[in-house]
This record gives sequence, structure tokens and C-alpha cells, in this order.
Amino acid sequence: MMPREEKSSLDALRAVPLEVTALLGTCRLSVAQLMELGQGSVVELDRPAGAPVDVLVGGTAIARGEIVAVGDCFGVRVTEIVAPPEHR
Repeated sequence: MMPREEKSSLDALRAVPLEVTALLGTCRLSVAQLMELGQGSVVELDRPAGAPVDVLVGGTAIARGEIVAVGDCFGVRVTEIVAPPEHR
């Protein structure tokens, strides 16, 4: 069991906002290629369709999941928690 002071410190962290990113894939484009993009352009990513997306917090992968539709929005259903770097 945690000492009372340590528990209250951890509870205070629960309200800290973090930026969460769902990474579907990446690609490299030159400035010229980027300037040629327009409505309807397709950008090929480095992952196949149906591949899991990475969920990142502060640039560090914490989970993997799948894209889901939630009403008119998209979300990520977490399917796997990724081990911290020191445990891989």
C-alpha cells in the first residue's frame, strides 16, 4: 500500500492533460510533392490497410489499436498495451 502523501501526489497527476496521438502511418514527401497535393489526393503511407495504429503519449508508443467509427467521429479501440522501453 502506498503512503498517503505519495497517493495524493499521484492523484494530483490524474488531472494533468496529455497530448495523445494515433499514428496511422507515415510517409516522406518533398516540398514539390507536398505542393502538388489537392483535394482528393491520395498519400501512400508506410503501413498496409488494416494494420494496427500506434497510440502515442508525448511521442512514446503506449498502445496499439484499431480505428473505429463512433457516431460521426473516428476513434481508436485499444487492443494491446505496449511495454515501456525499459521492459522490451
